[in-house]
Amino acid sequence: MQQLRTLGRRLLVWRPLRSPGASRLFTRNTKLASHTRPQLPFLSSPLARNQQFRYLTTERKRWLAHEMLMAGKYTVYFWAILGLSVGAYWSVQQEWLERRYPTPHEWGFLTRMRFRLAKWAPERTDVPYTDWVQIGNYAKNVLERLEDPDIEGAGLQQSTEGAAWIEGIGKSGYDLSAKSEPWRRGYYEALMLCAKAAEHLDDQVVDTTRRLVFPADQVLGPSNPSPKPIAHGSPSAPHERDCERAFEPPETFYLRILTTRGFTPKQKMDAALEYASWLDFKGAPDASARMYEWALSLASESSLPNPPIYDEKTYVLKDDGGARKPSANLLTSLTALAAHKARNGDVSSALPILLSVLRARRSLPSPQQSADDSRTGTARSSSSPWTTQNLVGVAKRIIFEPEYPPPPDDGEAPPARDPGELCEEAGLDLYIGEIIYASSKGSGKGREDGLAWTREAVDLAEEQLRKLGGGGGGSSGDAGRAVAARKTCRECLDAGLRNWAQMAGRLAREERERGSAARNGRSSGWLGLWGDGGETRGGGGAGETGRWAAEEQVVKERTRRAQELLDELEAPKTGLGAIFWA
Repeated sequence: MQQLRTLGRRLLVWRPLRSPGASRLFTRNTKLASHTRPQLPFLSSPLARNQQFRYLTTERKRWLAHEMLMAGKYTVYFWAILGLSVGAYWSVQQEWLERRYPTPHEWGFLTRMRFRLAKWAPERTDVPYTDWVQIGNYAKNVLERLEDPDIEGAGLQQSTEGAAWIEGIGKSGYDLSAKSEPWRRGYYEALMLCAKAAEHLDDQVVDTTRRLVFPADQVLGPSNPSPKPIAHGSPSAPHERDCERAFEPPETFYLRILTTRGFTPKQKMDAALEYASWLDFKGAPDASARMYEWALSLASESSLPNPPIYDEKTYVLKDDGGARKPSANLLTSLTALAAHKARNGDVSSALPILLSVLRARRSLPSPQQSADDSRTGTARSSSSPWTTQNLVGVAKRIIFEPEYPPPPDDGEAPPARDPGELCEEAGLDLYIGEIIYASSKGSGKGREDGLAWTREAVDLAEEQLRKLGGGGGGSSGDAGRAVAARKTCRECLDAGLRNWAQMAGRLAREERERGSAARNGRSSGWLGLWGDGGETRGGGGAGETGRWAAEEQVVKERTRRAQELLDELEAPKTGLGAIFWA
């Protein structure tokens, strides 16, 4: 009974408080047709026509401000990283240029930077052509800064040699006695760079209205009745009334070097030889001859007051049994003078000069290498790159500015018969062979002698170039001389192979023509009865290779073998220094 009462009491508690037919208050006003599921107002989709919304809420304002802040921050980061990267690249480039093209440390930053760029531009391989207008502008700007007393030219004085102004040329040189040797050497290099730019821009004019440079043969005007057409896509041709010279004439800079006090005789001699070569190119042989004689007098200054070692009329070196050795400057100037005479047809005077110079070079003493140098080279080649000395050296090269190279040889002493001088001998052999071959008027013996001289020059140049190919040790001065020697040998080998190929090709062609004429003459005998009689004797048969045809094949094979030497490829650096080598 107790259980039944409890069950009844529970049923009374679970009984609903209202009748089943009564509706629920929270669904009374619903507009939905379905009553199967309760619909709450905050769960139903709002109607746009009855509601209005705020698009720029407080939360959205905070979000937009945060996004704008992050965008500005990332933009600043991006440009900062880009700027630092460009600055780092430019700094590394300038450091590399300074090590490759050293500049005097006493010059200002802008002067050094522009001088490096001017020296680098002619040797760049990443541009389609050499912009000599830009080179000339850089070099001229460097020259103006060096001559400005308020920038780099403090202490410059007008030279007392002649007048301060040369009519038709310009002002004479300065007195550089108060300047240091690196300053004078850099000033000399700037003048020579300006002269080279002037040579390349000698036939160029600048349109003053547009500041554009054009070749002179494209200018429209009465002085050029038949102008050359402008390339497609280029600016229109300028008018003569709007044009002027793009650069000063080369003699302005060459004569400034020759009238400057403080340059060495070798520097002046090199400038005189360059100016004489330019006059030869412009078709002024008489003026060029006088300039070569001026260079010869500069080269002979070291022998004064003694009489010159050469004949003053024929310029042939005297054979005094080796009592007096000619200086390097004298050998260079005599060789250039003989080449000038040969170019202008005076072969009878040029050949004795070259033969006397060759005899003098072959009598030069061989270079002496001390035992200390050989031990040092052996220790350097066998030492590890990870030694303390090498690590300290690398650290110094990274931290400190590279030293300005020491002055080069002044050329007033007789040279030693090192590989560089042997390559100069090969160049003399090449000159002599070319002169003998060209001067032999159809004579077989003369042309054979010329080809033999050329072959000897090729053999000597190739031998020295192979010896110099593996060199790389030693001091900076020795490395510079080795680089210059390799360049001389490479140029001599290239020119010798081309001359040899042309000589052998011409002789082989004439040999084939003679053989063809001989065969035609034999086949045209009486009724053709003796047409085959001579084909078995002495060259001329169809299947027989003549002497010069075989020589031509030898030249082709030698050219193929020497191609690896002519391609200027440097061996990769090894050791720790390779990481920091540019």
